Amino acid sequence: MESYDYIVIGAGSAGCVVTTRLIEAGKSVLLLEAGPRDNTPWIHVPATVFKVYTTSRVWQFKTEPEAGAGGRQMGMMQGRTLGGGSSVNGMVYIRGQAEDYDSWRDRGCPGWGWDDVLPVFRRSENNQKFSNAYHGADGPLMVADTRFRHPVSYAFLKAAQESGYPYTDDFNGEKQAGVGFYQTTTFGGRRQSAPVAFLSKVRKSPLLTLRTDAQVEGLVLENGAAVGVRYRSGKDNSIAEARVREEVVLSAGAFGSPKALQLSGIGPGDVLSANGIPVMRELSGVGQNFQDHYTTPVQALTRDPIGLFGQDRGLKAVGHGLQWLMFRTGLLTSNVMEAGGFFDTDGDGRPDVQFHVAAAVTADVGQPMPQVHGLTFSICILRPQSRGSVNIRSSNAADTVKVVANALDNDVDVQGLVRGLKVGRRIMSAPSLRKIVERELKPGNLGEELSDDALVAHARATAKTVFHPCGTCRMGSDDGAVVDPHLRVRGVPRLRVADASIMPNLVSGNTNAPSIMIGERCADFLLGQR
Repeated sequence: MESYDYIVIGAGSAGCVVTTRLIEAGKSVLLLEAGPRDNTPWIHVPATVFKVYTTSRVWQFKTEPEAGAGGRQMGMMQGRTLGGGSSVNGMVYIRGQAEDYDSWRDRGCPGWGWDDVLPVFRRSENNQKFSNAYHGADGPLMVADTRFRHPVSYAFLKAAQESGYPYTDDFNGEKQAGVGFYQTTTFGGRRQSAPVAFLSKVRKSPLLTLRTDAQVEGLVLENGAAVGVRYRSGKDNSIAEARVREEVVLSAGAFGSPKALQLSGIGPGDVLSANGIPVMRELSGVGQNFQDHYTTPVQALTRDPIGLFGQDRGLKAVGHGLQWLMFRTGLLTSNVMEAGGFFDTDGDGRPDVQFHVAAAVTADVGQPMPQVHGLTFSICILRPQSRGSVNIRSSNAADTVKVVANALDNDVDVQGLVRGLKVGRRIMSAPSLRKIVERELKPGNLGEELSDDALVAHARATAKTVFHPCGTCRMGSDDGAVVDPHLRVRGVPRLRVADASIMPNLVSGNTNAPSIMIGERCADFLLGQR
């Protein structure tokens, strides 16, 4: 039977980091990934990632009908390829706010305050232009400005300043508030996914065994401890079993990690019993505390054809492709959401709303893009209060999970979106955008005063996920926690979880950088380092 020092389940942001650090320390690792390798150019060319979203390299989920979103089933998405979310995300490098991590510490997670995690962020980072108390310049993860910046992005930044919001060059510095260009996990015009930044350093090591198209069926437990994993090979549909000499690390994300635990008999007793799974370790928190960022749009048509519509067709597409292939410059080096901002709309001194700006009229995943030239402000609430759950539907590992997001069931979240919409419409009406905007598409007409009720209706009708699921294997020191502050699954020796599912609360921003930090921390714990 196969035997390794460690088994890492899930080759996403955190899983690739954990694996790399363990192999660098001389440990043998079996890394399992349910999806295929990242061997498609659409992943590595920054602006073409949307072409991956309808392929087998992405898990597609739908929530149950959401009362807070007009009874709609909301689309959820997770990377299903080597690199996970880091291979299919928008490449925005954001850590969140210091207060996010201090709140983790104060909620029973000692060692996870801002002063604890900032050195870990800096250790991972190799920043193109910053090297200071907030940024590292020697790590494996390249963080850079995009090589292309769209005129619509500049128009947004000028309009925001005309509306009274300051410009910032660094959302990850002393203050997050303001508008600016996002730094991205790109370098030389190419995506810096976790496999590129981390795993590439050990890909040729004999200590690494990488298996893609490997769907985990469940953990192998003996005497209550994790001793291995059963997985199905996509090549011949056979079931294999591998054993571990030290520990198993579960890094399958906010959907996959609670699923793997529940399939293995670890989770809420009622959920396990309802699906005919013997209870090996009752942990009521597995699959609970689901959180995500939700967004609603302000959209407009532009007077001139300056947006992204049509740029992926005909001779224009050929030209962009040749420019990228020959020089690694041009439109295809863009992460599309180049600019944005963080706004304090509730007056508590911390930004509570984030904007992602695109030079296109965007649509939800799986829906056709409107065939028009325009722009979109995607307005996101940063610290949602709504909580949901992720549970298995059956004992069959091939079945998708049941997601009850309870999106926008808390009025605090809805009012946050309303305030964000007001900011967005104010910026859309500023001179630098009025020069290029023909008319507002949603939620009203340019310059028109809309009631709060109208904005609430718009938010509930259009809200969608930002694809930042977390919280379903919550870290803490209380009985409801799934993992302790060293990421050990409570009551199950030799098993840890390392991914966004361990977050007690969502961070105030994008989740890829924090997931990489979590992977670094897990490796430190496994190797006995601080």
